[in-house]
Formats: sequence, C-alpha cells, structure tokens
Amino acid sequence: MDKIFLHGMKADTLIGVYAWEREQKQTLLFDLDIGVPKQSAISDNIADTIHYADVCQAIRHSLDSQNFMLLEALAEHVAELVLQDFGALWVRVRVVKPGILQGVRETGVEIERTAE
Repeated sequence: MDKIFLHGMKADTLIGVYAWEREQKQTLLFDLDIGVPKQSAISDNIADTIHYADVCQAIRHSLDSQNFMLLEALAEHVAELVLQDFGALWVRVRVVKPGILQGVRETGVEIERTAE
C-alpha cells in the first residue's frame, strides 16, 4: 500500500492527567504514516494525494483548541481527523511526550486506524 509520512512533527496542546501537567501547553512529537490511493503515484497530480502541509496545519489548528487527559485520546482524535478530513485509507499515529519521565527518553502511544 502507498503511503506518505510526516515524522518528527511538533505540535502544542494541553495534555495530562495531573494538574501540574495542565498548567501550560506541552510540545508533543508526532510520527504519522498515511495510506494514500495508488492513483497518487500514477497521476503525478497533487489533487490525487494528501498534501503534507495541509495535514500539519489541520492537526496543529485542532490541537490548539483542544485538551486531553490521555495520549490515547489525543492519538484517536488525530487519526479520526486524518481519516475524515483528508480521506486517508488508513493512518498510523505515534505520539511522543518527551521528557515527562526522568530517565526515559520517550514516552508515548501508537495507534493504527483504517477508513470504514
């Protein structure tokens, strides 16, 4: 299956279970793999694929006005946005909350969803 990807995308949002986590927005790191139709590679036309910049902008805009307790809920929100707003065939969303645990480089969640 064909895919586009965005790895290392940064976005800010309110996230966390504890009050101290929710005092200010945190920067999260995202890796997204997005299934696109085979037509994207054949036609060489931007209209037949999903535009990377539009996905970044939509996610950042959405997270700017949202808040979440769990990374799982945030990842689900992002997956649904990509599937519904961009017509992706499938999506894998990996979200990392860097530096949240001492002595741990990355803490996060990864989900995969398919269009219905």
